Amino acid sequence: MIGGCQHPRMPPTDDPLSRRYARMRWNTPLSEEHAELLLRRLDIQAGARVLDLGCGWGELLLRAVAAGGVDGTHATTGVGVDTDSAALERGRALAADRGLDQHVTLVQGESAAWGEPADRVLCVGAAHAFGGAAGALDALGGFVRPGGRLLFGDAFWERPPTPEALAIFGDEVPTLGELTEHARDRGWRVLHLSTADQREWDDFESTWLAGRQEWLLEHPGDARAAALREELDTRLRDYVTAYRGILGLAYLVLGR
Repeated sequence: MIGGCQHPRMPPTDDPLSRRYARMRWNTPLSEEHAELLLRRLDIQAGARVLDLGCGWGELLLRAVAAGGVDGTHATTGVGVDTDSAALERGRALAADRGLDQHVTLVQGESAAWGEPADRVLCVGAAHAFGGAAGALDALGGFVRPGGRLLFGDAFWERPPTPEALAIFGDEVPTLGELTEHARDRGWRVLHLSTADQREWDDFESTWLAGRQEWLLEHPGDARAAALREELDTRLRDYVTAYRGILGLAYLVLGR
């Protein structure tokens, strides 16, 4: 279903900001195999409506719609909502390349303001749009049709955080136990639970940097290079010394 897709290659540009996500498949620590597992657990049926809140460029949404099937009279359809116009344009191009542009709509807007429920809802790394994990799990019940399922992805502390990690992420990050209790307290049943492993995290952090690292190699004397080099070095240093192996990412498939 997912296969061996490589990271989308973006055209070269002299603007380092446009290279930020150039080597990323999706903006979350997630392997191809793990994504395939999550889509199986979502059990997307033909003709289902899929909604992705905080979709970015919609890679997981596109795969979810394809998994449900787009042939015949019971085609699966999808809607993605995000505030990033550049990411949405990238997603529309991806949809067109895969022949899914008639089945997937990407909308610029606030996730929390979306008003149409769906059979399968994705909300990965976008809990902040609802005020945090507890608020998201409360609000997202209104986005899932009766008998539907929710894929909820959010951060948690794998180990007690260092002071440096707390300074970066704040003290609102739950433990995994607290995250699952937030779900249970709001009437959700956990149909599947898995977490990002270390290789997924390392790949995520590396690809988040890679597009702009490549830009630095191509433009070493650019006036913007020094500031960007410092930004990327700080991010890598923070990851390696402050939160690698400490911050986790959980994926919950929920129903109620």
